[in-house]
Amino acid sequence: MSRLPEAKPTHTSTTIQKGTPVTAKRLSLCGLMLLGLAACGAKTESTTAPAASAAAASTAANSGLPETQVLKIYNWSDYVDPETVTDFEKKFGVKVTYNYYDSDEALESKMLAGKSGYDLAGPSNAFVGRQIAAGAYQKIDKSLLPNYHYINPKLLTLLQKVDPGNQYAVPFFWGTNTFAINVEKVRNALGTAELPANQWDLVFKPEYTAKLKQCGISYLDSAAEMYPMVLNYLGRNPNSDKAEDIAAATETLKANRPNIKRFTSSGFIDDLARGDICVAVGFGGDLNIAKRRLIEASGKDHIRVMMPKEGVGLWVDSWTIPADAANVLNAHRYINDQLDPHVAAKNGDYVSYAPASLPARDLMAAEYSQDHSIFPTDEELEHSFVMVPLEPEALRNMVRQWQSVKAGK
Repeated sequence: MSRLPEAKPTHTSTTIQKGTPVTAKRLSLCGLMLLGLAACGAKTESTTAPAASAAAASTAANSGLPETQVLKIYNWSDYVDPETVTDFEKKFGVKVTYNYYDSDEALESKMLAGKSGYDLAGPSNAFVGRQIAAGAYQKIDKSLLPNYHYINPKLLTLLQKVDPGNQYAVPFFWGTNTFAINVEKVRNALGTAELPANQWDLVFKPEYTAKLKQCGISYLDSAAEMYPMVLNYLGRNPNSDKAEDIAAATETLKANRPNIKRFTSSGFIDDLARGDICVAVGFGGDLNIAKRRLIEASGKDHIRVMMPKEGVGLWVDSWTIPADAANVLNAHRYINDQLDPHVAAKNGDYVSYAPASLPARDLMAAEYSQDHSIFPTDEELEHSFVMVPLEPEALRNMVRQWQSVKAGK
């Protein structure tokens, strides 16, 4: 058993305002370390911003791509420091339009429809391979990305499983699927400061969720995000496409369904910060955003982002250029700008996620660069797993059962 820390106000000021079939199912600690995800930020010399901008401008001039003054981006909400967008607009004389989705499924539907209307999108590694195979994206011109060499090469190795040769996807953030709790509310609901030995019991065991129902539990509104966590909790292959494994996960979800207040892949940030819920399954960085919003609003450091010893889900989000993109040159410019270590660090501090730009970690504020929920330790990664694509039929089966779970059937 582990004990909840005493909830107490904090006086620390913050600057933050603010998911092709693969056979590899689980990466061991050794595998994760080979991917470089467990390592500390590497010391890498970064090109100065003016030099990088000059190099990008020179390369772009020879690209043959038309100059435009617009860039349309489709991405997750709260996933960029607005100041970096404004800086980009001023640097290149471009007007950026940012629209948002709240699930990988919503993005996939838009991209596979054929006419996205966007110049950039940010799919996760568990979805991007299928979208590439369907012809949703055009190839990246790496000659337009002088900052490409800053990318953690181990992330590129991971992505080659779904993007051979790294031709279509450029990683920008990686992170975790986990959960967070409001320490004070959970203590009151359970009547004890003791947490179960397996902390995932707070989310998936009716004995606990029935008690926590009174202060509110939310799940991610995504079968592809939720099922791997349930399967891992059950001691099964988290990326299994076997019908019996999916059915077992469904039964666990159904057993807890009466105790779940909301299914959302973005609303949990404000719900948790406001105290409308006390337990939220979500993306690690977003859960940290909720924590900081509560601190800013009340001075109370009551939210704890959990890193259970049983493991969490790991993913990589990448920039892609839709096949129908009208502003391809600006799309490349934006990707390159986001890979600049200083820009990546600023975004990392703002959104509480780990940048793909390797030197960025050393430029981030210590409260984020040393936060284990953002950069997990070797021990925390030991039992974690990388989210991978499922066979289409297995995913359809999972989604059908997920809809049944949500409907309470």
